[in-house]
Amino acid sequence: MTEGLIKSVVVRCWATGVVIFLCSLVTLPCLAAARSAQSSKAEEDVLLRAMQEELDRSKAQIKMDGAAAPYYLEYRVTDVQEFAARAEFGALVGESLVHARFLRAVVRVGDYKDDSYYGTGQGSVDFIGLDDDMLALRHQLWLLTDRAYKDAIESLAAKRAALEKFKVDQPVDDFAHAPAVHFIGPLAKLDINAHTWRKSLMDATALYRTDSEIQTLGAIADFMAVNQYFVNSEGSVTRLGRTAYQTGLTAITQAPDGMYLTRSPSYISSRIEDLPAPERFVANTATVLDGLKKLRDAPVVDEEYRGPVMIEPDAANDVVAALIGKNILGHRPRLGVNARTTGEYASSYKSRILPEFLSLTDDPTQSSFNGHALAGSYEFDDEGVKARPVKVVENGVLTNYLLGRQPIRDLPNSNGHGRATPGGPPSPTLGNLILTGSQVMSRAELKNKMIDLCRQQGKPYGYLLRTVISSNLYPLLLYRVYAQDGHEELVRGAVFHELDARALRNDLIAVGNDPQVNNTAERIPTSVITPSLLFDELEIKRSETGKEKLPDYPPPPLISPPK
Repeated sequence: MTEGLIKSVVVRCWATGVVIFLCSLVTLPCLAAARSAQSSKAEEDVLLRAMQEELDRSKAQIKMDGAAAPYYLEYRVTDVQEFAARAEFGALVGESLVHARFLRAVVRVGDYKDDSYYGTGQGSVDFIGLDDDMLALRHQLWLLTDRAYKDAIESLAAKRAALEKFKVDQPVDDFAHAPAVHFIGPLAKLDINAHTWRKSLMDATALYRTDSEIQTLGAIADFMAVNQYFVNSEGSVTRLGRTAYQTGLTAITQAPDGMYLTRSPSYISSRIEDLPAPERFVANTATVLDGLKKLRDAPVVDEEYRGPVMIEPDAANDVVAALIGKNILGHRPRLGVNARTTGEYASSYKSRILPEFLSLTDDPTQSSFNGHALAGSYEFDDEGVKARPVKVVENGVLTNYLLGRQPIRDLPNSNGHGRATPGGPPSPTLGNLILTGSQVMSRAELKNKMIDLCRQQGKPYGYLLRTVISSNLYPLLLYRVYAQDGHEELVRGAVFHELDARALRNDLIAVGNDPQVNNTAERIPTSVITPSLLFDELEIKRSETGKEKLPDYPPPPLISPPK
């Protein structure tokens, strides 16, 4: 398992046009009834009603003397309930239960082509009451709207003054049009047994007693229920609920030469039943500690290697997320920059970025596979736009970027990927990113192909990567695979050199038929689905990380003395 992520396989099924047409004919009365039911639910929701009523009042009344009235208003309230607990060395060290609501009010002055969403004009944020007092809610909405409006007026003037210094060759609109949507979903609730999870964390971290050389062993549980309310002046109204459940551990030790070694697997899902049962979590911790013992005894990579490398899905997901995922987001460049977007692929539109046998789709409408929920699934994004699948790469060629409602050159419309943290501004974000190949091999066939390449190149071994640190792609579980007989040898202290977008384009020669899912929830829940990857040539060398001194004296006894 990749550190911090959980896996599953993904398949997409499409309906035929005829079936869709027939279903549309049959369900028209049902749709009308559903909309009526949703309107009734909206009326019953005090918070949503307060947002709508204050939005209508602001549209009709907000106008400063000598300044333009807003052309667009938006309220987004994110209601978060969170339970978090942490244990270290068999003892609970912290626990919290938090309930908070974040309000973000956005006021845009100008028009869709040229508006005030710049600098401080990107919205105002504050906490809002939890007790559903209609008058108090509307009062807070009013004050934040007034502040956002004043900031918008100042920001529009500041932006137009800044633009006078630049010549933009191909200007694009500041804000994309989007159809109004109306969806009132069920509210999400936390459903947990705090005692059970607290005990699980304590039991797992108590396993430090099995290994005197473990210097850190901690475990966390972090469970959230998030309900988001959204209204805007275009007529959109949505209420969406989701849950996020995460548990994980961190274990640290030192090798005899002082090298720090760490493992930090975590398990993430939108359903608590997808997490390991408490006894399984404890067993997984024991497996991690056993792996650290083996790492302490593993040889250090001391050569500079260039040759075949196979990356299994556990690590491949992190490679794809780091090297591709962040570069296909359609961020608008800063004022005065004529580039289409930012990142590694800013100039790669309609160009090849992957081998021709690979394609890439981001599909937030896909919710689960084989009983496992996908964290990156959602029905509407945080700008009130319906989610939809986007073909980002077709046969190796970059054909699209993931976009919110801020257009970029050649791509004037949102494709439903504007997402935000609670209270934060929306920005283009992954949903469920899926890498597929038109030519695939089994994992065993990929390994055999790597061995054949080693023999052809006269190399005694190739490298097999199973797990990395997702933040920097530092190898945690790296093995030499010997060409003579295929046996594997665990090694430590290695880093990749020039594992980058160029390597994905030019050195990736085959993929497996074993796609798996990484669910992440660091800021915004996402999923990445990738099979094993085989490179004909990558460079691996010794890490330049310095070694630290070992503790000067042994730890205390692991068994308490009799009283």
